[in-house]
Amino acid sequence: MRVLVVEDARSLADVVVEGLRDQGMAVDVAYDGLEAAAKLDLNAYDVVVLDRDLPGIHGDTLCQMIAEHDDRVMVLMLTAAGSPVDRVSGLTLGADDYLAKPFHFPELVLRVRALARRQPAARPRRLRAAGIELDPLRRTATRDGRHLDLSVKEFALLEALLRAAPAFLSAEDLLEQVWDEYANPLTNTVTVTIGRLRRKLGEPPAITTTPGVGYRITAHDLHGDPSSEPPAGAGESAMRHRQ
Repeated sequence: MRVLVVEDARSLADVVVEGLRDQGMAVDVAYDGLEAAAKLDLNAYDVVVLDRDLPGIHGDTLCQMIAEHDDRVMVLMLTAAGSPVDRVSGLTLGADDYLAKPFHFPELVLRVRALARRQPAARPRRLRAAGIELDPLRRTATRDGRHLDLSVKEFALLEALLRAAPAFLSAEDLLEQVWDEYANPLTNTVTVTIGRLRRKLGEPPAITTTPGVGYRITAHDLHGDPSSEPPAGAGESAMRHRQ
C-alpha cells in the first residue's frame, strides 16, 4: 500500500509517516499543497492523508482535484476542524473519510487500511499461489499450512508479488510499492529482502527471478501443481499508472 501524507506541521507529519511505515506501508510526505500536487501527478497512491489548512494549495482545493481526476485515490481528511459542519463540508468536497485532531494513532492506521480496501478495484480477501496463502486484512501468511514469520517489509513484498502474479515485477516496481520515494534505487535492498523471503518460504522455490526482467511468484496452486486457474492476483496490476 502506498500512502501520501500531506501535512504542513512537520513534527506531526514526520510522526505519522514513521508510524505508517512501521505498519508496512510505503509512505511519501508533502509539507504543502503545491508539493502534494506535484507528487500526485508523478506517483500513484492508494490513500492520501490530507490536512485541510495547507499553504500553497489549500487542502479543500487539493481534495477536489483528487476527487475529479482520480477516483481510485482514497482521501482521509485530517484536520483540527472537527465539528459536524466541518465534517459534512469535507466529505462534500470529495473526502472519503474525516478524522479530527487530536487523534489516536491506531485509529488512523485502521482508517487508512479501511480506505485502501474501499478502492474501486476490489481485491481478493486472501491471495493464494505456490502453496502460499496470504491474508492482507489479518496480516497472516502460511505456506502449505505452515505459519510464515515475516517482517513488515517481507510481508509487503510477498503481497505485491502475489497481487501481480503471474506477471513479473522489477526491482524498481518493488521499491516503489514496498518502500517509498526515498529508497535508493542503487542499493541491493530488494535482492536482500527477496533472499530472506525465499529462505522463509522454503522448498520448492516459490519466487522466480529472470535477469533484466524481475521477480514473480511461481504459477502453482496451493497443492504445488500447475493450476488451470489464474493464480493469486490473476494479473492484477501492481502499479497503477496514471493515464
